[in-house]
Amino acid sequence: MRRTLATRRVECKTLYMHRVWFIAGFLIAVGVLSGFVWSYGYRQALSQLSEKAEADLELAADRLSTQMQVYQELAVLMATHPILQELDQQADKRQAQAMLLDVADKTAAVNMMYLDQKGQVLVSAQPVSQPDMAEHPAFRRAMQGALGSAHEVTPVGDDRIYSYAAPAFGPFGQITGVLMVVADVQDVEQTWRGSTEAVFFVDAEGVVFISNRSDLLFWSREEGEAGLTPPNGAAVDFASTRVGGHELWKLNWGRYLPRDALHLTLELPVIDMTAEVLVDVAPALQLARLQAAAVAAICLAFGAMLFLAMERRRTLAEANAVLESRVAKRTLDLTVANDSLQKEVAERQEAEAALRRAQADLVQAGKLSALGQMSAGISHELNQPLMAIQQFADNGTAFVERGKPEKAGENLGRISEMAARMARIIKNLRAFARNESEPMGRVDLVQVLNTAVELTEARLNTENVAMDWQPPNAPVYAWGGEVRLVQVFVNLINNAADAMSQQDERLIQIVINNGERLSVTVRDIGPGIENTEKLFEPFYTTKAVGSSEGMGLGLSISYGLVQSFGGNIRGTNAPTGAMFTVELEYYREDEAA
Repeated sequence: MRRTLATRRVECKTLYMHRVWFIAGFLIAVGVLSGFVWSYGYRQALSQLSEKAEADLELAADRLSTQMQVYQELAVLMATHPILQELDQQADKRQAQAMLLDVADKTAAVNMMYLDQKGQVLVSAQPVSQPDMAEHPAFRRAMQGALGSAHEVTPVGDDRIYSYAAPAFGPFGQITGVLMVVADVQDVEQTWRGSTEAVFFVDAEGVVFISNRSDLLFWSREEGEAGLTPPNGAAVDFASTRVGGHELWKLNWGRYLPRDALHLTLELPVIDMTAEVLVDVAPALQLARLQAAAVAAICLAFGAMLFLAMERRRTLAEANAVLESRVAKRTLDLTVANDSLQKEVAERQEAEAALRRAQADLVQAGKLSALGQMSAGISHELNQPLMAIQQFADNGTAFVERGKPEKAGENLGRISEMAARMARIIKNLRAFARNESEPMGRVDLVQVLNTAVELTEARLNTENVAMDWQPPNAPVYAWGGEVRLVQVFVNLINNAADAMSQQDERLIQIVINNGERLSVTVRDIGPGIENTEKLFEPFYTTKAVGSSEGMGLGLSISYGLVQSFGGNIRGTNAPTGAMFTVELEYYREDEAA
């Protein structure tokens, strides 16, 4: 016994270690796979992000180049203006100044000035603080016969300006003067400031001169170094890495700049600057994390199901071994119990069959009870047409003897109508009284209610009960059995008439509500319902003990019939009287199939 327990403990320990190693190896494999998916997804997302960033950077660079080109072309076109060639007289200078001021106002240029060969300002649109421009880089380039350009910060106001200088040539090709156009960079920035991505332009000295993020203006970069340094030279957080051929910057330069950004550059030799963009890589990181998490979740779910299946298989194997050891012992007991159960099943089947027969007899008894209540009225309904037929027949014979065939024909037509009415009453009575269970299917609810009203019409007329029933023009199809539904509404109408038997004013109202849910309401103006909770219990009645009008089974039978159609019936008290609502299912072809 001790050896068996020790062996069992060793086997359990070995099995436990196998499980631990299996789970650990699986988790490591899932971690490696998730890391690979994260790396691959991150690189793919960076590639897509880089394509979009390149397009945004090119768009910003083209926008800036296009806006600056306006001032470049303005300098070239206005350099040879005839008014600028004759500035000897003071009046000529005033006319030239007015012309330059008008052009500057229309093009939003900060200033326009015309310089002589020595760099002296001859005339300008706005007053200048430095009349000698001989050392200006743009002027020196223009004096070489080419278009000169330069950018700088004004000593007064710290405004960033961009200058274009175009030479004016004389008739023999000599340079007679230079027209310089000065543009405000801030006016150019206003058209694209605040765009989604951080874009900045670095000049040849490595200084950020133009940007849609004002925090980056005048930051500088040492030659051969990455990143930027603020104007005050303070140290800032920065790190540069490369992932899949993409340069990534990790920085903390303000809330308007991303912490992890993709860095791209674009050379702009036309304006002697380099366009750069910083794109937030957080969406790429999030997408990669989601992909890795999805793969990990799928693998873990699969692993969990596999582990549970293995555990279940092992447990089942152990249980099977235990059960097999008990099968021989329990076989005899199970055989005896099986015989006992078979007898019990047979008894229950017989009891259920007897119950179904009793229910069917109870339903039929309910019908016959209703017919008994309506017998006097039905006799009257049949006796009245018979007497009318006899009278119309006698009148027709008399008219024939008198030679009035037209009158005799009218009487014969009335006899036919009376006979049809009697046939319809008898047909409804036969259908209502037959003891058979027709299959459920499509039932015209309007016809069912017409039949129920017609069956109870004699009694209602005898007891002076008014019926408010306006049948719709079109049929309303419900799911159920026609005869059983007629019995339900006959029971409800008779109950309503019974409830109002002790009052003078009597009215029953029937309405079909064919909205989203199909229902029929039968409402009276009687005293109402005393106990709605016991309303549909068998043998519950408010009539006097020993009354011949019923045993309290009508509503219980109706409840069972409506439930068999998948519907529901409920009774409530209205402001005057009681209201019974029968809810049914619409007939649908697909459900019937």
